[in-house]
Amino acid sequence: MADRPSGNRKQTRSVVHAQNGMVATSHPLAAMAGLHILQQGGNAFDAAVATASVLCVVEPMMTGLGGDMFALIYDADNQEVKGLNASGRAPRAATPDFYEQNGFSSIPSTGILSATVPGVVDGWSQFLENYGTLTFKEVLAPAIRYAEEGFPVTEMVAYYWKKAERLLLQSEEASRNYLIDGKAPAEGTLFKQPGLARSLHRIAKDGRDAFYEGDIAARIDEYMKRHQGLLRKEDLREHRSQWVAPISTNYRGYEVLEIPPNGQGLVVLQMLNILENYDLKAIGHNSAEYIRLLIEAKKLAYADRDRYIADSEFSDLPVDRLLSKAYALQLADSIQSGSKNNEPGIQLGGDTVYLTVADKKGNIASVTNSIFSLFGSGILIPDTGIFMHNRGSLFSLDRNHPNVLHPGKRPFHTIIPGMVLKDRKPLISFGVMGADMQPQGQVQTLANLIDFGMNIQAAGDAPRFRHYGHGVFLESEIGQSTRQALADQGYTLLEQSDGDDFAVGGYQGIFVDPETGLFQGGSDPRKDGCAIGY
Repeated sequence: MADRPSGNRKQTRSVVHAQNGMVATSHPLAAMAGLHILQQGGNAFDAAVATASVLCVVEPMMTGLGGDMFALIYDADNQEVKGLNASGRAPRAATPDFYEQNGFSSIPSTGILSATVPGVVDGWSQFLENYGTLTFKEVLAPAIRYAEEGFPVTEMVAYYWKKAERLLLQSEEASRNYLIDGKAPAEGTLFKQPGLARSLHRIAKDGRDAFYEGDIAARIDEYMKRHQGLLRKEDLREHRSQWVAPISTNYRGYEVLEIPPNGQGLVVLQMLNILENYDLKAIGHNSAEYIRLLIEAKKLAYADRDRYIADSEFSDLPVDRLLSKAYALQLADSIQSGSKNNEPGIQLGGDTVYLTVADKKGNIASVTNSIFSLFGSGILIPDTGIFMHNRGSLFSLDRNHPNVLHPGKRPFHTIIPGMVLKDRKPLISFGVMGADMQPQGQVQTLANLIDFGMNIQAAGDAPRFRHYGHGVFLESEIGQSTRQALADQGYTLLEQSDGDDFAVGGYQGIFVDPETGLFQGGSDPRKDGCAIGY
């Protein structure tokens, strides 16, 4: 890979190099917690849980115990990649009839009726039971310390927290515990979460059962009954995560892996299949033609996403056809003809965290944790520090759609950890956060790495763009000539204020040097985090 990016943005920092282990994520305290576990003899899977749990404390608007988790792991002992789907399911009482009879034409985007079973704690348990070497007590210790003693609110965390003030003010419990005099804590504020500390202590002592069968489950059940929610302790008790075979495609000799549906990783693979029919390097990085191709490929793949992706246990999804090279060629031909393709049917907001860890033995974890929107549903379970996520809002009430709501079903899901193999060995573990942006961001990053030869830091630094249904947002480093050419082709260019601030997501990545086995790390300057190793 080349030393510097081909785009206009200069590399913000040098690549981090390490030989024994590495962690990359969006908050330095979480990265340090994972690194400490590695230095104490834990493996990548122990460190991943430690990192994720600290993120639940220091980025509470993005992730938490009330959310979900997806992961791809490389098990060095068996030299195999596995996927973990730790997304939760709809409550037994959740049916289209219930919502329609209560006056809803769609599931609310926030509030108590948007909550499904949280899957993350069971996902962590699966990591530790199947691949870890340490206990919950050991790996949760850093998170417990930051919850009890407090953590200084960082710049980006303060920014996103402030954006959620209106939602938090709708709940007396949330506003009392997560606002200060009705305002989000300012950057530099030392913020403590005693309720979350108690929940973490319970899990450290009793494991997953504390959440799904013990005191935490009882508190969730009590709150839901009191406020006419649908989740019950039976829904929690029955939850189990699922180990799955990843789906993949070969892109220019690199095997790119994703989690199968109900996640949207399929979209990344489909876009890559389409773009493989073009010489992107010759077209030019972030040129008008390059951006046009990626936008049109995105629109085609997202239209299929919105039509097909759902829980594969409830629907027979045409994954093989959607991933076939012949189908991709048909789609590429439609782009080549210059036709404007159909817009995707839905646009998704959402917030999440991504982390990746590698250890000296060669184990790798690529992990996403999320409560979906900022502070999820906005529902805080009293005395627990647990915000319930709002993933249920992604179900459809259309009985003819594969993603229609059904008891025990997992909703369409946005979070997608990524991994790349070369010659059947792990080469890159990476992710790009940001709901609808995640597939777009992953594809842009992979093109930066594979087509344009950027290193693991430069690939995340390079200017990105995000296509919405109503237009395209380009980061400021993308030049005026490119902007004018896109406008001349009929694309609506969005100012930052037209979409989400920091709309292009946050990237983290680890590159494994195939010649030396040493690690290289990159971390997005658009976030507070870092890559760190030893």
